[in-house]
Amino acid sequence: MKLSAGKKITILVFALLVIDQIVKIWIKTNMTIGESIPVFGNWFQIYFIENNGMAFGMQFGGEFGKLALSLFRIVLIGFIIYYLRKIIKSNAPAGVLYGVALILVGAVGNVIDSMFYGLIFNESTFTQTAQLFPPGGGYSSFLHGKVVDMLYFPLIDTTLPQWVPFWGGEHFVFFRPIFNIADSCITIGVTYLLIFKRGYFATER
Repeated sequence: MKLSAGKKITILVFALLVIDQIVKIWIKTNMTIGESIPVFGNWFQIYFIENNGMAFGMQFGGEFGKLALSLFRIVLIGFIIYYLRKIIKSNAPAGVLYGVALILVGAVGNVIDSMFYGLIFNESTFTQTAQLFPPGGGYSSFLHGKVVDMLYFPLIDTTLPQWVPFWGGEHFVFFRPIFNIADSCITIGVTYLLIFKRGYFATER
């Protein structure tokens, strides 16, 4: 039986969200904050950190900022779902549908952390892994959970030669952000739409 575009998108979004959450839960329950597992030498590592803010570890205004960001994400998710349903009905190109679907995955994946992780995990520390559904309850309240990040690509990690102006002798890392699968989905979706499907949005205006 041939699946409709809507069902294909639903399966894709659900599958990527499951992968995103399985990875995050495994990281939380098996690694301590700051722990690193080399995957391909030193240039690709599983490096566990958590953040209270936006994608790639950026911060946004403390506890109030965290709450505002979480609420904004929920509103944004509602808009993306509405827009995705609209363009599915209008028979938009498959590439546009998948690009928007990836952005939806990224938004939902990180808001799940914010909504529930503070309730279902105890605190991850530098010496202790977190426990899922701990007897004493979680480390925070609804919408105040921390986002789990783990993908780290320090493509260049070296000490600069002394002759380099201004930064000679200092430690240098190229591409410092640590992110997760949800962040990757947003980046891939937005980049794909901007490069390959910009014409579609130009004609839609």
